[in-house]
Amino acid sequence: MPERLWTLATWPRLRKALAAAGRQRGLVALVVVFLLGAVVSPHNLKTGENVFLSPGNQSNVLFEYAEYGLLAVGMTLVILTAGIDLSVGSVLGLSATLFAYLLIARGWAPWLAAALSLAAGTGCGLMSGLMVSRLRMQPFVATLATMVAARGVAKWISGGIKIADGARPWYALQQGPPEVFGWMTAPLAGGWLRPVTLCFLAAMAVMALVVHYTRFGRHLYAIGGNEEAARLSGVPVGFTKTLAYGLSGLMAGLAGVCNACRTSYGDPEAGFTYELDAIAAVVIGGTSLMGGRGGMVLTFLGTLIVGYANKILSLIGWQEAQRLLAKGLIIVLAVVIQETRRR
Repeated sequence: MPERLWTLATWPRLRKALAAAGRQRGLVALVVVFLLGAVVSPHNLKTGENVFLSPGNQSNVLFEYAEYGLLAVGMTLVILTAGIDLSVGSVLGLSATLFAYLLIARGWAPWLAAALSLAAGTGCGLMSGLMVSRLRMQPFVATLATMVAARGVAKWISGGIKIADGARPWYALQQGPPEVFGWMTAPLAGGWLRPVTLCFLAAMAVMALVVHYTRFGRHLYAIGGNEEAARLSGVPVGFTKTLAYGLSGLMAGLAGVCNACRTSYGDPEAGFTYELDAIAAVVIGGTSLMGGRGGMVLTFLGTLIVGYANKILSLIGWQEAQRLLAKGLIIVLAVVIQETRRR
């Protein structure tokens, strides 16, 4: 009898604990993945240090996934409105190609080349937003069109080759990449952070403040929750959607600049399938694909989860095909959990 009473008294507490874990599933998943990495990671043969827990590995995860994180920041804004942006990977490729072309082929100043590259990314996003908000096109179709067009422009600018110093005899730079490439990837703060990583963290922090403390952020949630009700309430639905896609394009443009700096060249094929990783980071973090729920903090957690998961699979020797399969299963699990909570 006492055992039965203990069970009855404990069950509601257990149910509340599980419900709390469900609400914080992004954080719970991150802790689980981090602990798993610490357990399965190999150790350095010389120092005995856990490879996964080493400061260098933690820094590398942030650096390597900064571009995906930037794309996920913009993707979050769009998904909050119940939209999707399939063009971010191609826009990244366009921005990276244009940035490298202006620096290497034309010898422009870095700040001017970066400004034009960011403007190109923003323009692509605004074009998608206008097709969605003004022409009433489905986000999938509108951003698919932008994806194809952006990739085509990138190949047109580059002539179908990677833009690197000395790639063509008429390039302004013939020997050595631009200095800004090295500066953007050089370790700072004792080796922990690099400018590329700081770009990602700064963009995440700024957009988190925008989403949670501005009228624009409230409008994003209102549109994602019920677009028609938001319109009847006076929310500028068309303007808000267009701005969301424009900011997504801006983040993709910034990711393209970072990509060119990290690789030291402009590749018109850069960013291929990156949109899938961005969507995965947003969904795994806990932002709903149906719109109206989620935020930047969850996206940051999702980016870390994806980054850590890929790093763990790489450390234990899984091949690319196996890693892609595992990533697909994780995405399916995240969506199933979301659907279960909605019922």
